[in-house]
Formats: sequence, C-alpha cells, structure tokens
Amino acid sequence: MKNKLINIPPLPAVLLAIISVQCGAAIAKTLFPAIGAAGTASLRIGISALILLLVYRPNLRMITPAQWKLVIPYGLSLGAMNLIFYLAIERIPVGLGVTLEFIGPLLVAVFGSKRMVDYLWVLLAAIGIALIAPWSNNGIDLIGVLFALLAGALWAAYIVLGGKVSRVMKDGDAVATGMLFASILIVPFGIMENGLSNLTPSLLGMGVALALLSSAIPFTLEMKALGQLPPRTFSILMSLEPAAASICAFFFLQEHLTFYEILAVGFVIIASVGSTVTAKK
Repeated sequence: MKNKLINIPPLPAVLLAIISVQCGAAIAKTLFPAIGAAGTASLRIGISALILLLVYRPNLRMITPAQWKLVIPYGLSLGAMNLIFYLAIERIPVGLGVTLEFIGPLLVAVFGSKRMVDYLWVLLAAIGIALIAPWSNNGIDLIGVLFALLAGALWAAYIVLGGKVSRVMKDGDAVATGMLFASILIVPFGIMENGLSNLTPSLLGMGVALALLSSAIPFTLEMKALGQLPPRTFSILMSLEPAAASICAFFFLQEHLTFYEILAVGFVIIASVGSTVTAKK
C-alpha cells in the first residue's frame, strides 16, 4: 500500500484523499451516538497513528531539531482540527460544518495568490460554498459554528505546516510522526469523555475502517500533494470537500441534493479544475 500511495501524482492524490475522508465521515456519524465525538476522534487518531507507525517505521532518533520544530505543531494542529470538527458536527449539520471549516483553506488560497486568475477561482469556490451552506436553517447552535470556524483555522495551519514539513522530511515519516503527536493530544479527551469504555468488537472494526479512510490514507495522500503543489492550489482543490460531503451524504445517508446544492457542486468543481489547469502557467 505504501509504495502505491507514494507513486500517485499530486492532483489525483488530493481527489482520492477527499473521497476517502467523506466516506470516513459517514462512518464517524454512526459512531457518535455510541462513543461520542471525542471518543470517535480518539479512535480514529489513535488507530491511524498505530497503522502509520507500523507501515512507515520512522526513526525518531534521526529526526533533527529543525524537523521537530515543524512536525510537532503539524501533528498537534492535525489532531486538534479533527477533534474540534467532530465537536462542531455534533451540534450543527455536517454540510454547514464542512462549509464553515473550509473558510480556513480558502483564506490560505487568497493570501497565497499573486495573479488575478487565482482570485477568480477563489471567487467561484466561495460562491459554491455560499450556495451549499444551509444558511436558512434557523436555530443553528452558535457554539457549533465557532467550533467549525476554529477547525477551519486549524486546517489552514495544517496546510501551511504540512507544506513546510514535506520539504524537510519524507512523506510517510512526516505523517506517521505527526499522527503520533496528534494521538498524544487527542486520546486523553476520549478517555476523559468515557466513550471508549463502550467499545465493542463491532465498533472497534468500524474504528479501524474510520482510521484508514479518514486519517491514514488521506493524510498520506495529502502530504504527498503538499510537497508538490503550492499551498493556494491545494487549498482551492480542497473546495471539493463541501461538494463531496453532499454527494457522499446522498449515497450513504440518502440525503438528497437541492437545486442550489447541485449548482454549488458545479461552481466548486469549476474552481478546482480551473486552479489545476492554471497552476503551472
């Protein structure tokens, strides 16, 4: 698996990562009632760390002080991003949570742009996000909204730090080491919430699938892409997340798309394709 993931070009890697994450989100939603958001995040991050450490076997003693200064905050932002996002979608709809979270990557794209054409793709992505967000949903939990925005800020930090880490460490070593620190930060929250005490063999099996789909596979693919794509291009490509979330919800949760949501999917796909086509000009 490791060699196949490493050989995937950066653009398909991002797309596969998005699909993988959204399939994992469907599994995570079914785990919330049994073990809670913190328990689900702990299961996901903890198992992912074990899988990645076994696959890549990073030599922690060979990591330099300069690499530690990047990989530790990378891992902490990765873990916090996942826990806080799960706390957000406990309180607000998943579509709204993904949309608000994407503000972080979108800001990275805006601040990293140097040409007018980049702003066009950002604008199209923003229109798509605005259309796909259920703004008319009354009674939205404000704490959930704040959690989603904070997750977006951590997502932006993950993109920036991931790009830097990918230039000083091997992809697999960086992801495995980062996930180790993510688990050190997040697993105690799952223990304190007491959700992990409700684990059964069936729930544990779902946790393994969640870890593979939502963390181990996509984070490895993203690290591969971050090492070869500019942060702004990566950020705009991630605008497919809200669209992918809606499509996966349709197939796995039977949540139907409205006309405006379908229109939003078109906008974000155009923005993503456009940013990809013009990225190397």
